Amino acid sequence: MVNLILKDILIQKNMLIIYIATIILYLLVSVSPVFIVFVYSIVFIMNAFSSDEKDNANILLNSLPYTRKEIVSSKYIGAFIFTGLFMCYTYVLDFLLNGQEVLVLWKEILLIMGLVMIAMSFILPISYQFKTKHLAIVSVTLFGIYMVMVNYFVPDFNGQVRALVQKFMAVQELQLYLISTVIIIILYTGSWLLSIRIYERKAF
Repeated sequence: MVNLILKDILIQKNMLIIYIATIILYLLVSVSPVFIVFVYSIVFIMNAFSSDEKDNANILLNSLPYTRKEIVSSKYIGAFIFTGLFMCYTYVLDFLLNGQEVLVLWKEILLIMGLVMIAMSFILPISYQFKTKHLAIVSVTLFGIYMVMVNYFVPDFNGQVRALVQKFMAVQELQLYLISTVIIIILYTGSWLLSIRIYERKAF
C-alpha cells in the first residue's frame, strides 16, 4: 500500500513547481494557511485520482498483487499524508514570507484535517461511482464563484476566513472537539467502506 501512496506523489512531480509558486502567491496576498492547505490537499488528491482514470491505471493496478480494498484505502490514508505535507510546507513558507509562527496549534491541525476528511468523505465515493471530469467542472465553477465573490461582493473574504479560524481556536469546550472528531471519523469511515464497496463492484 505504501507503493500506491508513493505512486500518487510521483505522478505529480511535474506539478510541484506550480504548487510551490501558487502557494507562495496566495501567502503573499494574505490568504489563510488553513484555506490554502485545505484546497491544495483536495486538488492533489483529485489530480492523483484523475491521473488513474486518464491513463487507465486502474486496469494495471488490478493486475498487480493489490486487493481493491488496498487500492481504495491508499487514497483515504494518503489524504492524511498529503494534508500533513502541505500543512508543514505552507506554514514554514508562511513563517519565511510573513513572519508567522511555525508552531501549529492542535486546534488548527484538527480544523484542517476535519475539513479535508469531510470533503473527501463526499468526493471520493462520488469519484469512484462517476468520472472525475464532472468534479473538475464543479471545481472550476466554484473557483470562478470564489474569484467573483472576492473581487465584487466580499472583498475581505480572506480576512473573514482568518477571523472564523480565530474564533474556532478560541473555543475552549473540549467536549465539543471530541464530539466533532467522533462524528467526522464515523463519516470518514462510512465513506471509506462505501468507496470500497463501489470499487469492488466495478468492472475494468
